[in-house]
Amino acid sequence: MNVLFLLLGLVLLTVGGEALIRGALAAAKRLNISPLLSGLVIVGFGTSAPELVVSVNAAIEGQPDIAVGNVVGSNIGNILLILGICALITPLGVKPLALRRDAVTVVAASILFLVLVGGSALGRPDAAIFLIALLGYLVWAYWSERFRAAPSGDLHKAEAEELSALPKNMLSIVLALVLGLLLLVGGSRVLLMGAVGIAEHLGVSEAVIGLTLVAVGTSIPELSIAVIAAIRRHADVAVGNILGSNIFNLLGILGISALLQPLPVSVRILQFDQWVMLGASLLLLLFLYTGRRLSRREGGVLLLCYGIYLWLSFTMFSG
Repeated sequence: MNVLFLLLGLVLLTVGGEALIRGALAAAKRLNISPLLSGLVIVGFGTSAPELVVSVNAAIEGQPDIAVGNVVGSNIGNILLILGICALITPLGVKPLALRRDAVTVVAASILFLVLVGGSALGRPDAAIFLIALLGYLVWAYWSERFRAAPSGDLHKAEAEELSALPKNMLSIVLALVLGLLLLVGGSRVLLMGAVGIAEHLGVSEAVIGLTLVAVGTSIPELSIAVIAAIRRHADVAVGNILGSNIFNLLGILGISALLQPLPVSVRILQFDQWVMLGASLLLLLFLYTGRRLSRREGGVLLLCYGIYLWLSFTMFSG
């Protein structure tokens, strides 16, 4: 039953996230919001809606290990698993000028996380710092792309165009938004029931389940967008969507979750996972700036690293 709950929760989160993104994009189009802003905010951050709902719900329910583990694990999986898969589908050539800001911001946000959890917990002052940093990033990103004609502006416009078959009339838009939100909330509750049950059955900590099963499950929207972009040879969209998602995961989701409920951080995350997250971010930055692309070989390296991470998660750091 716990496995069924987990799978059902993932399905509801995936369908809900997809409906919410499509509804939001259609609403933005009717309101004449620029494709650039739609791609940057709605698609880039909207794919993190499942992580947001699950982490906020877990924080409110008193399950901080899942709340924090979901974010850290998603960021690790986004880079090592999703970009690894995409690079195997097609080498991901990137424009350094278009992605330098976002790639560096991911590393900076990871370092900020390490600094703020130094006291083994994320409190409301930490949440405020995360949210201020996110606001600063959004202003900087939009200003640089809107007024400096940065090439990353084309990236975010392409992100908004990557999803087709948007709702056409206002009624269908409202239904998509409401249905998406309801499915996200319901799916998060069902998923948490299954995840906690599986952790108890396997005798592993909730942090392990949050960092692996829950994290990968809530990253399905990022996976679908990135894989579709890779198949269509839209490499910048595949990489840019992952970078935007990772930024919002750390600054937005943890900021909102810790603002609602202070989050103690497990020893396992402090000793192991936060360093893996930072290492994955630095490795991606290295790959992007040395060869100006993610090759199939580098994609294989990322997937190998994720396999090693999973093995260590369920062996040496399963407690």
